[in-house]
Amino acid sequence: MTVEEVAGRVRAYGCRLVEVTGGEPLLQADAIALMRELLSFGHEVMLETGGSLPIEQVPEGVRRIVDIKCPDSGESARNRWENLDALRPGDELKFVIASRADYDWASDVVRSRALHEKTPVLFSAVHDGLPSSVLAGWVLEDGLPVRLQIQMHKILWPEAVRGV
Repeated sequence: MTVEEVAGRVRAYGCRLVEVTGGEPLLQADAIALMRELLSFGHEVMLETGGSLPIEQVPEGVRRIVDIKCPDSGESARNRWENLDALRPGDELKFVIASRADYDWASDVVRSRALHEKTPVLFSAVHDGLPSSVLAGWVLEDGLPVRLQIQMHKILWPEAVRGV
């Protein structure tokens, strides 16, 4: 499908808010063009990205949700720390926490870099791994300035339905 065809299908839903996500959207050659097209039709556009690629080229007006990969993910060496300097108002950072070790690591990153002073920071427990209630307890116990997020798509579509 072309960018115009995808944007046309999005418009047909009649929704104002659109989130570009799934895998790593910035690896798709037309992702930037699609976001520009959606913005041009008045959509509120969000991008959820894995955080390993530069975010500077994402069009102004797109709210960027940037993952910072924790050690238990096996992907933390791919974090692009330069993205922290490219954050704009409205952007968010997200950590997906799998264990107490991940939590301690992420807490240290948030505090040592004062991330909570730059942008909202989200902590999410790995679905079917770490109970969200346990993560919430750690956050409350430490008074950590983050928001708890639940992986809602894993609850709503547990069979990993694509394209929703």
